[in-house]
Amino acid sequence: MREISLDTETTGFDPGSGDRIVEIGCVELINHVPTGNVFHRYINPERDMPKGAFEVHGLSEEFLRGHKVMAEEVDGFLEFIADSKLVIHNAKFDMKFVNAELALLGRTPLPMSQSIDTVTMARQKFPGAQASLDALCRRFGIDNSARTKHGALLDAELLAEVYLELIGGRQHGFSLGGDEVEVSAGSARSREIRAPRPHAASDEELAAHAVFLESIKDPIWNR
Repeated sequence: MREISLDTETTGFDPGSGDRIVEIGCVELINHVPTGNVFHRYINPERDMPKGAFEVHGLSEEFLRGHKVMAEEVDGFLEFIADSKLVIHNAKFDMKFVNAELALLGRTPLPMSQSIDTVTMARQKFPGAQASLDALCRRFGIDNSARTKHGALLDAELLAEVYLELIGGRQHGFSLGGDEVEVSAGSARSREIRAPRPHAASDEELAAHAVFLESIKDPIWNR
């Protein structure tokens, strides 16, 4: 089963007012486990970088000007994600931006049904608790010390670990590919094989049982 952990960084909150994607990070998961295969691109948004957005991700207009525009990266992005499920933290936000970029290029939008929203999963599993990526990393003991600013690839990698915990965590010692089950040292014990015990009563046992029944006064099965 192939899934893609996905995150984006943008110039703001609303593509309808001209905000654009400036970074895309994708991590491939096979059977819920990262494979090491990633897609990571910085995108020239062809516009300025608002101060508030820069403080979040640290990507300047000058830096992004040296990278390709979305029209040059879209084919590689769509080929990487294909029709795989997209694991996204707050899927409505990222899907809104991805589809806005696709619309600008005359491409078919991605259906929301292709996404898995880990914010929704976290709120269902831990009602009333914080559901931010940082909060979930703390809850599951995932090291996010490198996350001094938002970064699409780092966040997608952290999200892959969070997602694994949200669906039940890694089961150590069990193969995902049908190989042998790993057994810890000392867990397998040798045992003596004994011949099957006969269960039919002997004549002596039947006679003793009959004597015992005769000694019972007014047995309930005779009433």
